[in-house]
Amino acid sequence: MEKFSRISDKITQNIGLIIVIFSVIAYFVPDYFSWMTNYTTIFLALAMFGMGTSIDSDSFKKILKNPRDIFIGALAQFTIMPLLAWILAVGFNVNKDIALGIILVGCCPGGTASNVITHIAGGNVSMSVSMTILSTLLAPIVTPFLVYLLAGRWVEVSILAMFKSVVTVVLIPVLMGIFAKKLSPEKMEKSKSIFPLISSLAIILIISGIIGANAEKIAKSGLIVLLIVMIHNALGLLLGLGVSKLFKMDYDKQTALSIEVGMQNSGLAIQLATANFALNPLATLPGAIFSIWHNISGSIFASIRRKDVKEIAFARER
Repeated sequence: MEKFSRISDKITQNIGLIIVIFSVIAYFVPDYFSWMTNYTTIFLALAMFGMGTSIDSDSFKKILKNPRDIFIGALAQFTIMPLLAWILAVGFNVNKDIALGIILVGCCPGGTASNVITHIAGGNVSMSVSMTILSTLLAPIVTPFLVYLLAGRWVEVSILAMFKSVVTVVLIPVLMGIFAKKLSPEKMEKSKSIFPLISSLAIILIISGIIGANAEKIAKSGLIVLLIVMIHNALGLLLGLGVSKLFKMDYDKQTALSIEVGMQNSGLAIQLATANFALNPLATLPGAIFSIWHNISGSIFASIRRKDVKEIAFARER
């Protein structure tokens, strides 16, 4: 089990590189991966169940103990990224499918990968996890409403249908994971290294499937989507950092909030596009590309912040 745990940690820590490798393979040999899109809901539900098994009563106590910074993070998450998405969609005058996909990404909660990146960056992991939990639990209400508000000019949005989708693939699996840990804490503890691996593999399969299924379309419009995704992600990280500095948070909390805002649950964006907007097939593309890019940019950002942490510590010792 110890060896398996090390393998799981390696895959989780290097998920960005693994996603890039599988995405490139899926692009050039799409037939081997496109079938995976039929199981997007199942894969994402597995990832969310894995997240649920990492949550316990202490997680909620941390939210209640330090609500200010965590609620600021959630508020920043659901204002900065959705508004940036809308501005970019309008500013670049993209077609309605791409616009919808960008807005779906912007309106989703924080991604679980943000917790790993925060750890690598030397940020406040406890705060990162708490923000992810809070934004995920708020998502069934907030995400459908924001998509309805911001994407309505391009497509017809059913708040109820999206609410059902988010509840089905996010809230229920997360709650099942929480209850599974509550009912069998010893078994969950023994198998705790399995669930991050399952979550990582699920996200890899979702993204590879979307890339494979849209290989031809990516060749035509992939560059403009990549550019928008890069701007969206970079501004999210920078504005998140700005908000944390505005509220005079500690350095490690600044890192956590910035990463949490900039990194989205793009797997959920893909699932929502697949389940609710079948007439807009390209709406899955921004989510897939965001999944690839935010792991790359997040790793770069983490290395910069970690270096700064060491320099600050060194300066204090002098």
